Amino acid sequence: MLNVIDNFFFSLAEPERSCLLFIRQFVLEHSPEISENWKFNTPFYNYKGKWMCYLSYNQKTKVIYIGFVHGFRMSHKKLLSEGRTQVKVFYVDPNKDVDIKSLKTILKQALVKSKVKKTT
Repeated sequence: MLNVIDNFFFSLAEPERSCLLFIRQFVLEHSPEISENWKFNTPFYNYKGKWMCYLSYNQKTKVIYIGFVHGFRMSHKKLLSEGRTQVKVFYVDPNKDVDIKSLKTILKQALVKSKVKKTT
């Protein structure tokens, strides 16, 4: 029997399923201290117990993106805020190869930024 996270991935049609499964594996293999959880009806990834990023997929529009919780502290040309104050997103086209170089760079930043406490 599949758990809720596996069910999320395996209930999708191709090519979205393969794309999201690849991203899942890539994120989890980036660091042994990244864990996967189910929050807000989506796969959520924590680094050392702190929120780092999540996967988002809209079944109607077929849009896939990775939302970075501390995106407002991050800088990369492929991270977009689109009016969000905290989160920045990295869009992925399931019909094209994932931009591994950019994703790896963004994940490195995310690991550093998820360790930093918010100053007020």
